Amino acid sequence: MQWADIRKSYPDRWLVIEALAAHSTPDHLRQLDEIAVIKECHDGTDAFNSYRRLHQQFPDREFYFVHTGRAVLDIHEQRWLGIRRNYAAHTKG
Repeated sequence: MQWADIRKSYPDRWLVIEALAAHSTPDHLRQLDEIAVIKECHDGTDAFNSYRRLHQQFPDREFYFVHTGRAVLDIHEQRWLGIRRNYAAHTKG
């Protein structure tokens, strides 16, 4: 589905969505070309918690939590610098 279709089908709702097809623009925005609705949520907290559980279960998939009141999905990519704590080697000292 496209974002415009999702907004019509789920007016004024919090959702967890998955990007099935997406690409990055030169100005570091994420364009979602094909979207699937994973879960409809009661509020933003429920949407965030559902997103977090799904992201922990399936870290290689691209999930977002969004509200359909947004006319445009404005997703900025964040560049990670350094090593993430989960992947850092720990030494005994």
